[in-house]
Amino acid sequence: MRTGSEPTTARSALRTRFWLSVWGLVWALFGTAVFALVGRTGWAVACGVLALVVAVDMGFIVRHIHQGPHYQPGPDIPPYNPPDHR
Repeated sequence: MRTGSEPTTARSALRTRFWLSVWGLVWALFGTAVFALVGRTGWAVACGVLALVVAVDMGFIVRHIHQGPHYQPGPDIPPYNPPDHR
């Protein structure tokens, strides 16, 4: 059932986002190391910055996972009711 409030009540698959972030972090760190060894400083810095951004995002994801079912609902948590606009 569409209520029109989906953007404000949307929920994210945080565990999927976490594992995708782990995958991205591994590749960003690998890229940083490889580009640094090859001598491509600019690309190494870019991959390092990307790794930092991914690590910060992972921190937010872990924080939301630890906040419980409000941010990480399970199959037993019903969807949110749409807000009453009066």
